[in-house]
Amino acid sequence: MDLAIILDSNLSKSLHQQLYEQLRQAILSGRLAPGERIPSTRFLAKSLSISRFTVTTSYEQLLSEGYLETVKGAGTFVCQQIPDNLIELKPIECIEKSNASSIKLSQYGKTLADIENVPRISEPKLQINFRYGTPALSEFPIKIWRRLLSRYCNASFNWLDYSQEPNGYQPLREAIKRYLARCRAVNCEPEQILITNGTQQALDLILRLLIEPRETIAIENPGYLSARIIFETQQAQILPVSVDSSGLLVKELANQTEKNVRLVYVTPSHQFPTGAILSLPRRLELLNWAQQNGALIIEDDYDSEFRYGEKPIPALQGLDTSDSVLYIGTFSKVLFPSLRIGYLVLPRSLVAIFARAKWLSDRHLPILEQQALTDFIESGYLERHIRKMRSIYNQRRQTLVKAIKKHFGKRAQILGEKAGIHVMVRFKSSLSDEEIIKSAAKVGIGMMSAKPHYLTAHSRCEFIFGYGELTETQLTEGIRKLAEIMFR
Repeated sequence: MDLAIILDSNLSKSLHQQLYEQLRQAILSGRLAPGERIPSTRFLAKSLSISRFTVTTSYEQLLSEGYLETVKGAGTFVCQQIPDNLIELKPIECIEKSNASSIKLSQYGKTLADIENVPRISEPKLQINFRYGTPALSEFPIKIWRRLLSRYCNASFNWLDYSQEPNGYQPLREAIKRYLARCRAVNCEPEQILITNGTQQALDLILRLLIEPRETIAIENPGYLSARIIFETQQAQILPVSVDSSGLLVKELANQTEKNVRLVYVTPSHQFPTGAILSLPRRLELLNWAQQNGALIIEDDYDSEFRYGEKPIPALQGLDTSDSVLYIGTFSKVLFPSLRIGYLVLPRSLVAIFARAKWLSDRHLPILEQQALTDFIESGYLERHIRKMRSIYNQRRQTLVKAIKKHFGKRAQILGEKAGIHVMVRFKSSLSDEEIIKSAAKVGIGMMSAKPHYLTAHSRCEFIFGYGELTETQLTEGIRKLAEIMFR
């Protein structure tokens, strides 16, 4: 093991004293952990180009002071119990924070720092968490996926090299084209498909290439929080447009004549978070508005695969006749979140510039996962898995709805239960959202308020209930405990 030690023979302090102090500091700061083996005197002397006597002298001082200990036949180790009180040391995170405060942020950094309600990267571990967006991971056919990965992993070493296809693996784009044409009536060629690192990268590329600071983007209100944060950090002006049971109110958008709206972001298949499905007349109305105003529509089709008793409505992109739609899809909700493979279907005129920006952004996605996913789609495993999960989610959805009606009755209004893997519920309660969330957490229930997804005033006690990863028993028990909290 090499150690990052810097010694300066020009200093008045001896080399062995410099080495002693740096090793001691490495131990006290945690860089060398208790019980960790340190290099032999011979190895460290050779690594630092100093005499072995210098290293031995430093080690002996650390041994005598209780920082190091020797184990016969095994080597020298950091003591499990070191002598100094670590509490007296300045925490590393405090040092980082104090340094960061003196560093000037860009306008992007300043905007991001000021934005409220940024989603948490980590969540507390709770017994029953109604978080949204997480599929039933235990139902994924892991043996099939492992076999597909092994097939390409063992076939050659090409997957270790740089990809020659920055737009994405060509066979995967062909497979996605066929899948979208069959299941979503999307009209495109493989060359129009750009494989992205999930939905977030697709949105980031769109904003950086198509929007100047202070230009206007219309979004659903309430709407997808992460998308709004991306728009705000690019200095875009956000125009909230209301939604009802049939989706985006296009007439409200059309009445904003004083606004030069460049982009409209919508989730038509399952509006987030209300769950409304944009009706066919509204879809045609929105496309007509975009064509007349020279605007573009971002269609985020994040979980369109899961519908319950509803006839599928063609994607906006498939109805479009004027190249007004940029269509975004992802496999994270259908398969598993760590599979960071999404796709962006572009008008032909934008393919070249988006491909260039994508290459500069991350060069290419891992080829092995793209190859495995191609076979997963082409062999029929994807559609088979979707059919299976649609049945499982439908049963969980019914269980959740039944439990809410049983324990809350008319004190709860359920929205968006006909698609997706979450519902939104409006409760009648005297408690605030924060009080409900804190009380629920105390009994192991994770709750997510809809409040951060609104840009304007909204009613209290609206919550998003994800049910994809929860069993029927967990769903029933979670709602029962929630009712006890809200009505005790």
